[in-house]
Amino acid sequence: MKKDIHPEYRQVVFQDISSDFSFLTRSTVQTDDTIQWEDGNEYPLVKVEISSASHPFYTGKQRVLSSGGRVDQFRRRYGAMAKGAKD
Repeated sequence: MKKDIHPEYRQVVFQDISSDFSFLTRSTVQTDDTIQWEDGNEYPLVKVEISSASHPFYTGKQRVLSSGGRVDQFRRRYGAMAKGAKD
């Protein structure tokens, strides 16, 4: 491997700012922030807005819309105009 062309691969803490969930992993991402981790060492910190701790797919708090409800909402909003277009 050529020297000085690859970014430094190091331990980094990723912190989900919406759920205060953090995890330590390895990455090449560059950051100026640092944090003291559970093991007492200081690591670079990357703040993320969403992770598996806050994403609706992983938390089970996903909002599912039924198509029938959407049609009724449309008809209430546009009234007779929507019924006339159907006939």
